[in-house]
Amino acid sequence: MSSSKQFFRLLRTKVSPNTSGQSRRFFSAKQPGVGYAAIRPSVIGGITFGTGAYLAYKWYNQNGMLLPAVTAAGMPESQPSVFSQTKDHALFLWIHFKPNADTKACAKVATNLQKYVDQVSPADMRDEEDEIWAGVGFGPNFYSQVSGKTLKNYTHPHRKGALGDMPSSGGDIFVHAKSNQMSKLFELCQLFLSQLPKNSVQDVEDIYSFVYRGGRDLSGFIDGTENPADDESRQEVAVEKATGGSYVITQKWIHKLDLITSERDRTLEGWIGRTRPDSTELPRKSISSHVARMTGGNGFDEKKVFEIVRQSMPFGTVSSEAGLFFIGYSASPENHEFMLDRMVGAGGDGHNDDIMRFTDCVKGTYWYFPGVAELKKLA
Repeated sequence: MSSSKQFFRLLRTKVSPNTSGQSRRFFSAKQPGVGYAAIRPSVIGGITFGTGAYLAYKWYNQNGMLLPAVTAAGMPESQPSVFSQTKDHALFLWIHFKPNADTKACAKVATNLQKYVDQVSPADMRDEEDEIWAGVGFGPNFYSQVSGKTLKNYTHPHRKGALGDMPSSGGDIFVHAKSNQMSKLFELCQLFLSQLPKNSVQDVEDIYSFVYRGGRDLSGFIDGTENPADDESRQEVAVEKATGGSYVITQKWIHKLDLITSERDRTLEGWIGRTRPDSTELPRKSISSHVARMTGGNGFDEKKVFEIVRQSMPFGTVSSEAGLFFIGYSASPENHEFMLDRMVGAGGDGHNDDIMRFTDCVKGTYWYFPGVAELKKLA
């Protein structure tokens, strides 16, 4: 059996028949948003970043193979960040504007994001090492001013729980960009901010993430099976069929690294619901374990009630704060609501998520990443 057949059997990757009238393509480094989505890191439940698919991605690149592009017939086009794989680094750019900012002018800058990507990484020169896949989202108040209502309400409430709060931090524009070269992301951030109207920004935070120990979260846990694996499944979970848009959650989590280092593996594994070395699901786990909170029950291999496409990554420094930047894409904010409510005891049974014993959520909100056609209308 060829190595490529072995690889796709391993991933159980599905390639849909060509029913769109378009010729069948194969992925290249210059086609963002497709192909590699099947083989990048996923997340344990709602928070922990994983490694299995990341290692597969590296294996596939080293063998110089191309991945088939899969596009659902008739679905509006999504932005490149929505259901594509993650890369070695990501930029999370969180922007608040001043009350008197020209929202129309700010939105127009956002519509030019792909133009800025091409400036930083020219299409005729880039390859998989320096290409950038990027998308832009909008907070509900900002989007209502520049475009109108979305099909679904995506207001993010402040949540209080026995093990900690999940703040509602708000925000106007959010850029999620992915590249194997962090310098390209830094350059893109500089360029994007420089194009905004003068004196329009009230507050901005740019976070740059990295792959840790082959894809582990800073807590040491791994997982490579929770995310939808192939492009078709990821698109199904992440994309609103009528618009090509996606409802996105972003949260900044700061880990208690001293606690993680000093606590016994058995205790940490009980909080997560998986083993630390190889992420095997515990056959018996607490209803307050992270896996149980995210799936809806503590049975073994419990069927998930809701799914999202997670693209979270570690960030931070040893001398300051470090943790996980959590980002998830979904076709409906309902998927996010279910998971967050169950983390803070609002899921109907009063239990809180044990993962919040070793990490604190310090910032969070929802965004809408409009489909490509919707985004163009803001220009």
